[in-house]
Amino acid sequence: MTELEKYGSLVLREPGMGDLDRHFEIYGDLRANKHNPAGPLASPKDSRRMLQAWKDHWWKYGFGNWAVSTGEVPEDVIGFGGLSHRIINGKERINLGFRFAPDAWGKGYATQLGEAALHVAFDQLGLQAVHAFVRPGNLPSIRVLERLNMHQTETMEDVPDAAPSLVFEITADEAKARLRA
Repeated sequence: MTELEKYGSLVLREPGMGDLDRHFEIYGDLRANKHNPAGPLASPKDSRRMLQAWKDHWWKYGFGNWAVSTGEVPEDVIGFGGLSHRIINGKERINLGFRFAPDAWGKGYATQLGEAALHVAFDQLGLQAVHAFVRPGNLPSIRVLERLNMHQTETMEDVPDAAPSLVFEITADEAKARLRA
């Protein structure tokens, strides 16, 4: 899925520097980053660095985070998310992540994005497992991961002097069993 693709009611595409302003609006928003230990991004320069890292990931691996919009208004980016290589508890893993603008919350978009990412991971890339890590107080994101049939397998000490993050996983076999059910 490197070109404009539809998945459910979403349109997913590789992000570009043209998304810089919207990226900063979302990643610089206090509400959208409530559970992000690093907090919101401080400047558009931070967004530029993050978008460049995403573009580099796409170039190197052929997949990554998408700019997400709806089929109704495909030019309006409502969030970002997808798959990326991340170090989790000292091991390189494929991580599912997402962040949406607050006005897009509660509409099922994160679940649809997660389903699209798992489809790519297992059906197109042939991966064996996908992970996600989440702060323990981020109940909406935990519910999304559970709707995707991901389950907590471990914790990760990633924030000093705070409760550990929860690490969720789904394997290719578990995802296929979910589709059969």
